[in-house]
Amino acid sequence: FETFLKLKPQGEILVSKVYVGAGFAKDVGVYEFTMGATKKKVKARYTFVYVYEDGQWKILHQHSSQMPEQVTPNDAPKLTAEQVRNLFHLWNDALDTLDAQAVANRFTKDAVLLPTVSDVPRTTPEAIKDYFEMFLKSKPQGKILESYVEFGPSWAKDCGIYEFTMRGDNNKIVRARFTFVYQYVDGQWKIAHQHSSQMPEGLMAAAAACEEKLKQDKLSTDNDNKSQVNGSQNSSEKVAEKSKGKDKKGRTLSILDRLKL
Repeated sequence: FETFLKLKPQGEILVSKVYVGAGFAKDVGVYEFTMGATKKKVKARYTFVYVYEDGQWKILHQHSSQMPEQVTPNDAPKLTAEQVRNLFHLWNDALDTLDAQAVANRFTKDAVLLPTVSDVPRTTPEAIKDYFEMFLKSKPQGKILESYVEFGPSWAKDCGIYEFTMRGDNNKIVRARFTFVYQYVDGQWKIAHQHSSQMPEGLMAAAAACEEKLKQDKLSTDNDNKSQVNGSQNSSEKVAEKSKGKDKKGRTLSILDRLKL
């Protein structure tokens, strides 16, 4: 209370439920303090258990806890949906530095990255940095095309579709789906999880084109083989007719005609 009283608190009970028994009483509910030193209001849940001792009622037990809706670890500031979307720019600006360590610093220490162009999940700061050392060679710059946001105390989630311009690869455009999960850590919002995957329609179209090419190649090969077989049969027939001394219509050939064949 020496610490608590420095705030000059003044309390008021807002909700109260009372239970009385033999030699004890209990009061539970919600109260609110106005901190005279800061003018801040703090609402909390409470439990008091009273017993009659030495001719007066005294507190045997007190439990006081801040309302769970108001509790945010590390005093994380409450965000709007637009502010959650803007967290993307912190990461995107780090990409623009082309410094893999600067990008990796945007992630929490136990973050998980499922990247766009690597099959390997990155689950340590070192592995995340390693991925971005490769990715940054293309000088990517991203922008969000669609965004769907959810958030609560000390966390936020943004998922949707973004697009990268690869300035180091002839300004190639790569569109992908994304999920960012943010946590408030050490006084700043960081990425606890990122999942990025290439748009499936493009992959399916490429797969279909590849399959069609394989079919065409097989058909061409089959036709070539058939032509070779037919050519061999015609040659055999021609030789056979020549050996009999007759043409295709069965007419007897002269010695000169046979030589021409």
